[in-house]
Amino acid sequence: MRAIHTIDPIFDTDSSILILGSFPSVKSRQACFYYHHPQNRFWKVVSSVLGQTTPLTIEQKKEFLHRNHIALWDVIKSCKIENSSDSSIKDVQPNDLSLILNNADIKMIFTNGSKAGDLYKRLCQNKTGMHTITLPSTSPANARFSENKLIDKWIIIKDFIF
Repeated sequence: MRAIHTIDPIFDTDSSILILGSFPSVKSRQACFYYHHPQNRFWKVVSSVLGQTTPLTIEQKKEFLHRNHIALWDVIKSCKIENSSDSSIKDVQPNDLSLILNNADIKMIFTNGSKAGDLYKRLCQNKTGMHTITLPSTSPANARFSENKLIDKWIIIKDFIF
């Protein structure tokens, strides 16, 4: 089934890093907000890396992103996908990242997981002219990485937040 990304990107003119996922999970699409699945470790990992309290509500999460100069979106605008499975993603149409890149001073793009990284490199990098650093996925499906191992890898984002 073809799914369309309907969640607006989160950014402002002060955003210095852009974190891109692949495509929102079913739970995130239902809530109309990023990383909304209760077992996704994104919010815990990023807040731990930055030494801050984990935001709980959508409003707190938006404030957290703005306060820390983080832009958040996904590589995919629409695709065929089964449930929330990245491995099932086909027939991808990418988001137009110029919306963020032309309106924020992004120093580095990070991708949350290898699927987002591969898609970015294949579909977006030539258009943006920016390289990405692919970080291990915070998805609960990524059982290879404990929360502590994720924090160890994600700590690099601190070098680019101004």
